Amino acid sequence: MELIIIIAGILLDRITKIWAAASLLGKGDIVIINGFFSLSYLENRGAAFGIFQNRVYLLAAVTMIVLLGMVYYLLRYKPESRLLRISFAMIISGGLGNLYDRIVYNYVVDFIMFHYKDVYYFPSFNVADMTLVAGTGLLLLYLIKEETKEGKDENDGRKDGV
Repeated sequence: MELIIIIAGILLDRITKIWAAASLLGKGDIVIINGFFSLSYLENRGAAFGIFQNRVYLLAAVTMIVLLGMVYYLLRYKPESRLLRISFAMIISGGLGNLYDRIVYNYVVDFIMFHYKDVYYFPSFNVADMTLVAGTGLLLLYLIKEETKEGKDENDGRKDGV
């Protein structure tokens, strides 16, 4: 199942980025909801929220190290938790999608833009970013569940019920 999530995420990311380049680059924005949501081609040479601008090789190296660590963990320890495996698969998928762009183009293609009129613009993002964020959210959920479970297990051993 994890392999399917990884492959599907990468394919969806590539297809949407190819579409964005063909449909948006040099042709202007596509407004979906006026003053709130549009599609606009952007070449991001940094990381999330535009940090580490023009540090393509550093970002690629860090991404590779993290992804290799996650793959190693999955293969070595074979975690039983489906939630943990799915979260890792989503993070790996998004990481590979953006890593491909960094290696091939020296930038990441972003095209999804939420904003409030001309007052506030949330940083542009792409499908790989969505799978990274969703996977990280699932990982946090897993960690919270495990912490709660560990705390409950510790309290079950008490005789005084406190």
